[in-house]
Amino acid sequence: MRKIFGIGETVYDILFRKGKPIAAVPGGSVFNGLISLGRVGLDCTFITEIGDDQVGLTILDFMHENGINSDYVSCYQGKKTAISLAYLDENNDAHYSFYKDYPNNRLDFVLPDINPNDIVAFGAYFALNPVLKPKVRPFLEYAKERGAILYYDLNFRSNHVHEVDQLRETFKENFELADIVRGSHEDFINVFGHDDSRQIYERYTSAGCPILICTRGDSGVEVIDHGKDYCFSSHPIIPVSTIGAGDNFNAGMIYGLVREDIDRERLNKLNHDEWSSLIEYGIEFGTEACMSTENYVSKDFAERYKLTN
Repeated sequence: MRKIFGIGETVYDILFRKGKPIAAVPGGSVFNGLISLGRVGLDCTFITEIGDDQVGLTILDFMHENGINSDYVSCYQGKKTAISLAYLDENNDAHYSFYKDYPNNRLDFVLPDINPNDIVAFGAYFALNPVLKPKVRPFLEYAKERGAILYYDLNFRSNHVHEVDQLRETFKENFELADIVRGSHEDFINVFGHDDSRQIYERYTSAGCPILICTRGDSGVEVIDHGKDYCFSSHPIIPVSTIGAGDNFNAGMIYGLVREDIDRERLNKLNHDEWSSLIEYGIEFGTEACMSTENYVSKDFAERYKLTN
């Protein structure tokens, strides 16, 4: 089976509704998707960082319980694992406060063995952070050279909007490395100042990455693939929590790439029906994640989608 690699932040999410804590779960944008992929039986490895505290040990145990390889996790002695306070509003959308305790020297890992058509998921501020760039970019370049498919999720929150201009070059570099770029319409507004997918594709991503996906919540999904436009409907739901919705859309897409045996060559030749199938996996995984205060698909859902060697 093809291997899935993720590189990104790990946090411990504490969810609040009306000022009261209602749940606490391990999280992180790439982390959430990998947990779902581990639950459906994919071979997943996560490159991340934690502290050597009880929270970090809890997260490691959780990774192992869900089949995630933790050989490339950096554990910082004397440091605490990042905590996220997620406040759910009346629409069950989250607003965050983060508490972090990182050392000066971060992400000390050796490059894993990556084979052609393995899949690498990356994104959020972790993929833009100037402090981490000397470690993250060489890994992504190595994965590209090894023939992996790189899936880039913008996941760019409003609290970093003031840094957009300084990060333009890194955005461009990430677009050039990626085979698929995905963002929500909110991400597009935060990064580009508008959410016109066609304009963004033509001006920013098409030269480096020919596939751009925009998710618009209950308004559906837009795909621009080598200049062709496709639109797909989403599933109307009343969410319990929208935390992890986009992360699990990504997981569903990656699951579909593996299940439908879409390699690098096929990825550049997909038709409408093939895209419809891929997007449906994304929507199903994302919808499922919205139905609980966990950040991932349920184990019952995962059992129905289980893949085996």
